[in-house]
Amino acid sequence: MTAAATHPDHHQAPPDTPGAPAHAACGREPLARRIRRGRPEDPRWARPAFLGLLLVIAFAYLWNLSASGYANSFYSAAVQAGSQSWKAFFFGSLDSANAITVDKPPATLWPMALSVRIFGLSSWAILAPQVLMGVATAGVLYAAVRRRFSAAAGLITMAVFALTPVAALMFRFNNPDALLALLMTVTVYCVLRALEGGRTKWLVWAGVAVGLAFLSKTLQAFLILPPLAVLYAVFAPVPVRKRFGQLGLAAVALTVSGGWWVAMVELWPASSRPYIGGSQNNSFLELTFGYNGLGRINGEETGSVGGGGQGGGWGETGVGRMFNSEIGGQISWLLPAALILLAAGIWLTWRAKRTDTARAAFLAWGGPLLMTAFVFSFMAGIFHQYYTVALAPYVAALAGMGVTVLWEERGRWWAGATLGATVAVTAVWSYVLLGRTPDYFPWLRWAVLIGGLVGALGLLCAARLGRVLVLGVVGLGLAASLAGPAAYTVSTLNTGHQGSIVTAGPSGSSMGGPGGPGGGRGGGPGGGEGGGMRPPGQGTRQGGGQAPGNTQGNAQAGGFPGGGTPGQGQQGQGRAPGGQQGGMPGGAGEGGGGGMGGLLGGASVDSEAETLLKQDADAYTWTAAAVGSQNAASYQLATGAPVMAIGGFNGSDPSPTLAQFKEYVEDGRIHYLVSGGTGGGMGGEGTSSQISAWVEENFKEVTAGSATFYDLTRPKS
Repeated sequence: MTAAATHPDHHQAPPDTPGAPAHAACGREPLARRIRRGRPEDPRWARPAFLGLLLVIAFAYLWNLSASGYANSFYSAAVQAGSQSWKAFFFGSLDSANAITVDKPPATLWPMALSVRIFGLSSWAILAPQVLMGVATAGVLYAAVRRRFSAAAGLITMAVFALTPVAALMFRFNNPDALLALLMTVTVYCVLRALEGGRTKWLVWAGVAVGLAFLSKTLQAFLILPPLAVLYAVFAPVPVRKRFGQLGLAAVALTVSGGWWVAMVELWPASSRPYIGGSQNNSFLELTFGYNGLGRINGEETGSVGGGGQGGGWGETGVGRMFNSEIGGQISWLLPAALILLAAGIWLTWRAKRTDTARAAFLAWGGPLLMTAFVFSFMAGIFHQYYTVALAPYVAALAGMGVTVLWEERGRWWAGATLGATVAVTAVWSYVLLGRTPDYFPWLRWAVLIGGLVGALGLLCAARLGRVLVLGVVGLGLAASLAGPAAYTVSTLNTGHQGSIVTAGPSGSSMGGPGGPGGGRGGGPGGGEGGGMRPPGQGTRQGGGQAPGNTQGNAQAGGFPGGGTPGQGQQGQGRAPGGQQGGMPGGAGEGGGGGMGGLLGGASVDSEAETLLKQDADAYTWTAAAVGSQNAASYQLATGAPVMAIGGFNGSDPSPTLAQFKEYVEDGRIHYLVSGGTGGGMGGEGTSSQISAWVEENFKEVTAGSATFYDLTRPKS
């Protein structure tokens, strides 16, 4: 017999499906009463527990939010630009003068830019929308799981999601992954709604969600399409012809919701829009299918800072990647449990009728998990630890559904054994992960291991225990399973994160990045702290250190409301001219160099440099130009004036060309060039190097504090 056959609750019709008259009256009740009561079959505690847990998640994720400052200054500068210029808002430009865009579509920037327009530029205005996305994701997860399973399943799902370290990191950070994870969760929810009664509108809404996700992070949004499309084609409760017709309509919705912006950008005259950052031919389609597409799979991203592969710059690939020392502490705490529970859920529902929605739910969350994890495990191109936040909703849903279904079946020996084995495996794996940071609460891993094994033994005979003992066993099993990720999550919440590569958990828990182990807490090479910008009145990042030679970490800098300091250094990294962090081993130095510090973490801008750049800034289209987007972003955030990013993020985009830059200088549109910066990818000879060499040869140097600039209004001759 299946779980669906033995438990009537599994057969209850969803609230708005035919055959649920008891729910029909809900639509005529006052909204406040419906919110308090929830679904008629819910226990009285269900809705208060749900709302209470949402509030706890919101409070926890908002805690210490400003510690991250401007987080990834690359995206914060684009948010600042979008709050100043609607054209920059639409295109996702890095600066309000629209020289070049970020290397992603702009959808993820729009909520943050609107927030900054309303509340002004600050850490909270930038990051609070990301927190709200995390709360919304938790709510959608509960709604999706609760429609088919118990309220307890939904609450467990929410807790597992919120306590996933990489989720606590990315829903408090300004990278595109937060919106992507929310929209992927919404997509699965809509597909499950469509599977309930074969309703076309829900499948169309799923297509819309994927299209919007494409405008967040391009082709990564499509990873879940194959398993979900096959799922609907096989299990939808409508005739085959209608199923494929509905899928066709969903594809149209996807194309329209994701393609309208692409069409406008491609049809817009290139001379009157910003250059498409990350592309080599000023084409968003090239960016989508090249640098952000196939290049991520095969490691051949043109203009990138290095590829991956076996032992390559982005870590080892293979089936163990999600569990290794770089990734494991971010996402894999309950990943083995999710895989076990996925198999158990499919086994329980194997003999159910074709349209059984319990089996569909396991497949709807399990298929995207397996597909996304597989691609992440074997992609040879750019891969960062925080990408794995995409897996967090799938792991959480499988955990919530699987645990509660097995608990309902605990009277059967194999169900209790599977539940006990799941807890035991989770405890052992948590022991291994905690052992990778042996100085971090060393007693915790032993407590998790012992508690988990004891709880697992208790679950084996839970059907024969009294109520008090059963509750104790269940509590012990849950505590042991969640203690490890909870500890890493608390550490993440208590620590600020800046730079382009950030990781969750305590210092040293995840090592990696270009060139092998490095990365560290803030994500900078060498295990140091990322050098991201800080908003008003904040000093260095918690748990971090100052870079040698950087004395500006706690200095007051003008130009922000209330004063403040724009950044901090990276441990073990020196400073190139212009405040640029020192180069990556083997990278280029100053001038056209490829300093990895500036590439990933930006520059520290002292008050003297800020004052210099602000002088007569309104008389120029760009108060300055700098090689590399992170470098330019640092100065732009400090001054509030547009700064041109020569060469885009990596300094390797052919924008502007030397001829274009000379024209800008002759027209008096750029005041200064910041000395130093990344350029030409891995130190190659690109347009950024040509521009730097031409400027150094023809214009006078100006020193402000520790930074060096070239005054483009003062030629040498």
